[in-house]
Amino acid sequence: MTKASRPPFLSQGGRISHQIIDRSVNCCCFLNSIPTHLSISAPVVPSLAAPVFLTTMASSWCWNCLSRLRPSPRALLPPSATPRISSAPFHSTAVHYAQPAKKKGNSMTVVKHRQSTSLRRKKKKVADRGGRPPAVGERKALRKRIVLSNPNALEIEGMLELSPETMVDSRLRGTVLGLPVPMIDQLRAVQAFKPKQGWSIFRRPGTVLRRDTIEMGRLFEQISGEGNEAQKGKVVKKIVTGMKGSGKTVHLLQAMAMGFLKKWAVVTIPDARDLVSGDTAYAALEGSNPVQYVQPSATSALLTRTVEANRELLASLQVSQKHPALKMLKPNSTLEDLAKLGFNDPAVSWRVFQALWTELTATAPAAGLEKDFKPRPPMLVAVDGLAHWMTESAYRSAEYKPIHAHDLAFVHHFLSLMKEGDSLKNGGLVLYATSFSNSPNPSALKIALDRLAAHQAGISASSSEYPQLPAYSDADPRVLELLQPAEKTASPLELQTLGGLTRDEARGFMEYFARSGLLREIINDQWVSEKWSLSGGGIIGELEKFGRRVRATASVSK
Repeated sequence: MTKASRPPFLSQGGRISHQIIDRSVNCCCFLNSIPTHLSISAPVVPSLAAPVFLTTMASSWCWNCLSRLRPSPRALLPPSATPRISSAPFHSTAVHYAQPAKKKGNSMTVVKHRQSTSLRRKKKKVADRGGRPPAVGERKALRKRIVLSNPNALEIEGMLELSPETMVDSRLRGTVLGLPVPMIDQLRAVQAFKPKQGWSIFRRPGTVLRRDTIEMGRLFEQISGEGNEAQKGKVVKKIVTGMKGSGKTVHLLQAMAMGFLKKWAVVTIPDARDLVSGDTAYAALEGSNPVQYVQPSATSALLTRTVEANRELLASLQVSQKHPALKMLKPNSTLEDLAKLGFNDPAVSWRVFQALWTELTATAPAAGLEKDFKPRPPMLVAVDGLAHWMTESAYRSAEYKPIHAHDLAFVHHFLSLMKEGDSLKNGGLVLYATSFSNSPNPSALKIALDRLAAHQAGISASSSEYPQLPAYSDADPRVLELLQPAEKTASPLELQTLGGLTRDEARGFMEYFARSGLLREIINDQWVSEKWSLSGGGIIGELEKFGRRVRATASVSK
């Protein structure tokens, strides 16, 4: 090694000068920079077990050197007499000595990324009870089942039945008349009974004879031509309205019962909402302008109800018109055979319904079909829940636009009966009832009914008292046009508002509860007047709540 290349701290013999080390060594980095072939006269190599000593002083350690130190394997460390501490401060305990993480229990699940940390528990398994699951439609049938008899109720002795004689007898006003047993199946077929009505608390179903019922019974006699030939074949069209619980649906039931007693053809729509709720299949009607839509399933269901309720009448009438669209119709068929084609094949149900309607409204037979022709009886058309037909339906067109209820062919057919014209050529009664417990409440219908009531009261359309549209009203013009009364002529459509029972009618109605064993009260004028006032002036739905309420008198111990 030349003098120029020799480090300043080396002597001529190649040894490190102690004096230079004493003055220059301040860090172990200096020792690491010494070449390995050189010898040091003093111990300067550091050890992990003991500090480093130089000749005259201890060297200081830099952070760079301390960070390079690594723990030796456990096998190389000397055994320690003191036990290892299981827990130590976090800044001095090596990762190798840490206790293994415990597994979490099954009650808590592992939290995933971007998942809430709220408490989560496993759901308990529901014990298998071993029973079979409910069949398709079983829950719905249980929810809508009709119970018409209660064997625990007392049987009323001497109870009169509804008949052509009793339904017009004013002396029986306020009396509850029982429905004839053979008629129960017919009323079930047209779905006249509702699940929420109180039929299941009495021994047998019955209905109270109120003033409106007697007037309707006399109307049936007039249209049938009994006692007055001039009124025979008359067509009466009414919209029945009233407060909630005033008995509008039961009023339709009474009309159906009278129609069956008079041997009329009864066609009913038990719930107008079923035709616009979007639950049945529909398709555009070919050749219709504007486009109308048919509902094969709903039409088939109507034909089924009509056949079951009017089986005896339809079986006695022969087909008297030609129907080229129905190739499968055999000659000399009855109207029952014609209607069965519709509910056996829903694809042709709309054409079958049109043919059946033509037969029921025919006044004379077609050429070549005069044999065995019988005059057609009057018809009763009853629709409950009219408000559902006065707005847009839940169906959609091909452009995915809402279809108005008036564009449904089935709905349009029944609404056309409300207009002026010979829709029922053999006479009949058209009853459309509103519903306040289940109604979309369209504003156009309310305005139209107010105008109809004003027209019946003699208020002119130019009068200030005549109902007008409010400012910025969004009333449906199609509904207003449908129910708009004529200005100069009498409107073919009447508005009938059902109110409450009178006090005498309310007393007879509450006595029926007492005779059935449901009401344990002394029925006198004071008690009846109190309940009549509490029921809002004799609202029959509120009176029923007082009659079916059970009161238990608590005994006071002395």
